[in-house]
This record gives sequence, structure tokens and C-alpha cells, in this order.
Amino acid sequence: MAGRVAGKVALVTGGASGIGRGCAEVLAAEGAAVVVTDVQDARGADAVAAIEAAGGRAAYLHHDVTDEAAWAEVIAQVKARHGRLDILVNNAGIAISGSVVEMSLADWRRQTAVNLDGVFLGVKHSIPLMRASGDGGSIVNMSSVAGLKGSAILGGYCATKGGVRLFTKAVAMECANAKDGIRVNSVHPGIIETPIWMSILNPETPGANAPPDLDAMSAMAVPLGVKGLPQDIANGVLWLASDESRYVTGAELVIDGGLTVR
Repeated sequence: MAGRVAGKVALVTGGASGIGRGCAEVLAAEGAAVVVTDVQDARGADAVAAIEAAGGRAAYLHHDVTDEAAWAEVIAQVKARHGRLDILVNNAGIAISGSVVEMSLADWRRQTAVNLDGVFLGVKHSIPLMRASGDGGSIVNMSSVAGLKGSAILGGYCATKGGVRLFTKAVAMECANAKDGIRVNSVHPGIIETPIWMSILNPETPGANAPPDLDAMSAMAVPLGVKGLPQDIANGVLWLASDESRYVTGAELVIDGGLTVR
């Protein structure tokens, strides 16, 4: 099936690399006009070039998701370019690992600002433009399996991703009560091959400067025995963004190879 989001306008934060780039590429391939935002300008431009080379439509905007004024400007640019917004993928995120007794308050707040405040601001500023079209919309908030279960070295990260999970449900109910046609769901990736794993590593761990062996980790921890790829998450996001999921809101889409049920 092609053109599953044809005619729709999508905004993907953190879209320059990893899961965000995968989402932007898949949405564009299925017909959406995609606005990619990130703070990694060179990678963002490369992502847009790749989408356009494949025949898709995309544009890149520099965007710090912790800055409310930046959110207002991004939404204003989306409105000026496209006149509407149908899909928001709140994907931008960071991971800071380490013992909770050693984590600085500055790091706690920085992680919360990106992972949780950024999602709040995206929802706050996107909903009015979605409502203005009268056609509803789909908001997909990127959580994690760390938003479903705890991890000994990821206390702060788990707090933010768990917050995204319940915030998503609350906003889903708010939109449902408003009868605005906007659906709000969260996605929970497991071990996916993305750059974020370098920041999850404990700096004190021997070999931490080398890329983690996700294949070995997955063979040990994931029931399916293999790691996931950004496109695996993007395919789930595509379904939530499309009209195929018209009756789904406030849900958790877990894409982890069975990791959380072992």
C-alpha cells in the first residue's frame, strides 16, 4: 500500500538521525510533506537531501525543543509553508546514564527539558494548528521501554520516558473530550541501532569509548534475538500517523522484539 499519508503535513523533531530520520524518510515515502527539525544542522540538511533524492518532499529547520519561542516559530513556519499540520512526531531526546546518587541536578534538568518539556511544548503548540484544519491529526510521542520498566543506571531517563507515557494518555483524553479528532499515542522502542547508545554507556565502563555491541546485547536480552532498526520504529509511527489507526488513541505501541515481556 502506497501513499498512506498522502496529502498530510508532518513535523518530526530530532529528525536528523536515528529513529527521527527513519520516521521522516518513511512518512515522506508514503506521501507526507515532512518538516524535519533538529539542532544537528548538517545532518538535518543531509536527511532532507536524501528524502528529496528519493522523490519526497521535506524541509529542515534548526530547532531547540526546550525553547518555547523556538516552538512558536517552527509552528508559524509550518503554517506559512503548508497552512496545516496533520502529524507531529515528538522524537527529540537525549539519554544521560549513571547512578542517581552521582547525577548532577543540572544533568537531571537538562534531560527533563529535552525529553519531557520538549514533548509538552510540541503538543501545546501543535494542537491549535491541527485543530484549525478541522480534519483532526495524529500526535506520536516517542517514549521507550525505559518508560515501562526501570533500569539501574537510567533513573533520570526512565523518569522522563515514563512521564511521556502518562502525559500522552492525559492529552489523548483531553483531545477526545474536545472531539477535535486528534489522536495521541506513544511509541516504546527497545534496542534499536541509533547513536543514543553511546550516551547511555557508563563512561567508567571499560571500552565505553567504543560503539556498544547491540547484536550481542540483543542476542542475550531480546526474545527475537536481534536488534531493531530505525525503520522498524518508523513503520509503527507510520501506522499511528495514518488513517488506518483512526480508532487508536491513548495507546502504547511497544516495538522491542519482546524485550519487555521476557
